[in-house]
Amino acid sequence: MAGSKLRVRWLGKVPYREAWALQRGFHTEAIKDRAIRNRPVADRLLLLEHDHVYTLGRNTTAGNVLVDPASVGAEVVQVDRGGDVTYHGPGQLVAYPLVELPDTRGRKAVAGGLRDVKGFVCLLESVIIATLDEMGLGNVGRRPDYPGVWVDPDEPHARKISAVGIRVEQGRTLHGIAINVDPDMSMFGHIVPCGITEFGVTSLALEGVDASMEEVADTFAKHFADKWEPSTIDRSDAVWRTPVGDPDLAPFSRGMGAGSKTDGSNTSVRLRGRLAEAGVTEGLSITARKPEWMRARVKHGPEAMRTRRTVADLNLVTVCEEAGCPNLSECWSDGTATFMVNGERCTRACGFCLVDTRKPAPPDPTEPARVAEAVERMGLDFAVITTVARDDLVDEGAGQIAETIRAIRARTPGVSVEVLISDCRGREDALRLIFDERPEVMNHNLETVPRLQRAVRPSASYARSLSVLARSVEADLVTKSGLVLGMGETRSEIESTLADLAEIGVSIVTIGQYLRPTTNHLPVVNWWTPQDFESFARIGEDLGINHVESSPFTRSSYHAKSAARQPVKV
Repeated sequence: MAGSKLRVRWLGKVPYREAWALQRGFHTEAIKDRAIRNRPVADRLLLLEHDHVYTLGRNTTAGNVLVDPASVGAEVVQVDRGGDVTYHGPGQLVAYPLVELPDTRGRKAVAGGLRDVKGFVCLLESVIIATLDEMGLGNVGRRPDYPGVWVDPDEPHARKISAVGIRVEQGRTLHGIAINVDPDMSMFGHIVPCGITEFGVTSLALEGVDASMEEVADTFAKHFADKWEPSTIDRSDAVWRTPVGDPDLAPFSRGMGAGSKTDGSNTSVRLRGRLAEAGVTEGLSITARKPEWMRARVKHGPEAMRTRRTVADLNLVTVCEEAGCPNLSECWSDGTATFMVNGERCTRACGFCLVDTRKPAPPDPTEPARVAEAVERMGLDFAVITTVARDDLVDEGAGQIAETIRAIRARTPGVSVEVLISDCRGREDALRLIFDERPEVMNHNLETVPRLQRAVRPSASYARSLSVLARSVEADLVTKSGLVLGMGETRSEIESTLADLAEIGVSIVTIGQYLRPTTNHLPVVNWWTPQDFESFARIGEDLGINHVESSPFTRSSYHAKSAARQPVKV
């Protein structure tokens, strides 16, 4: 309660399993911070919607799911909270408060002891009641026989509008509450909600209250903070939006081509709209003079030319070339390169990336062996493998990554491997193919702050990327991520995002300045100075990230070997 920082995040629509991975990740790292690292632990409030899902609590009665969930377009997930079956879906606000409970004597216990679970459930119900009252819904309250919040609670026709279900592990909470704003109420008809047969369910819309998801979420967050009394509040949200014909996770520029390097904007109308949604309405001209510190010094010495010949001889693709990396000459002169597998064409079209987005060819089965030969020829003891996104493949391209790791280790035992992967659309089976190979570093880039995700990476999401990183940490892999700055983010948003990475367990972070490749791409909004990048590194490491590589020209695999071999700070 009073004294802890509260980090509030609106995450948009998040599949249930991804949100559960996020909860587990934040919870586990909070326990470590409190018990092992002796660092202050922030509380969290995650606000979101789910795709259609039925969750089965530990006390679910057989027969309370009345249909095959797949037949109505819903997933079914067994969860570790108490209670019976519940429904979550679009139009329902879900809030996960991940907080440390006070002990039964009203103090925050450091470890162990009994916690005031009943008092916390009562607090959540009070927050819900205050939220619904402010939305204009009267006569809401509790029932003594069932948890949650009810409309006309003392009447025979009482109806449930909000469910409450939490779990407490080592003094910290998991799971949370759901408020029916305007969901598809027919989905409740396929289950016995919460095992309750004598009363029905309702929603704000069904009760005649016209309230948006944003209004309800903001009001809930306000009342939660009022009752929880944090020392400070850190809020950083994904963009609020009510799209028409522009669904989430859709690419913006398929088939637009490479664009122009002349002045004037070829940026798509859709991308400009997404930038405006995020509050970015101006940017620098692509022909504007760069500051002195953003002028890369190119010097191709003999070692760089040898690297180029090896790459050409083996018909390999490097992200160094495909993404126009400004560090190419430095890294190649040092005999290092980042090999890109699954071909050179990406199925996504991120707003900052130069990689080809035409229709990709099937993966080349000889590619892993050719990468392994290049690693051997170059005498590497640390190899970096990245990939284009392959949403067209059954395994998301994960199999080719795994095979490349195996090929490198078979040909040159003892080589350390870092992989930079896509989000694999959040699929646990695809991620497991990579995790099971135990790469020495598992890298997935968050790229930007929550507000800019929609414009920067329209086929991805902030919550999904955090869940991938959380799963990597849970698999006990050294986990890495990266940010590209200069696309309209603020200093406070950068700090909030670094806090999310630190508190999910990420060990290594890279931070660099965005350079606009063509006029089809996002504009540069501002140039962060070298001193800014130094301060971001200090902030990240103060938050608990083991190593932050931060400079204007830093990219994902810049100084990857030395970063991976930094001693772990406790």
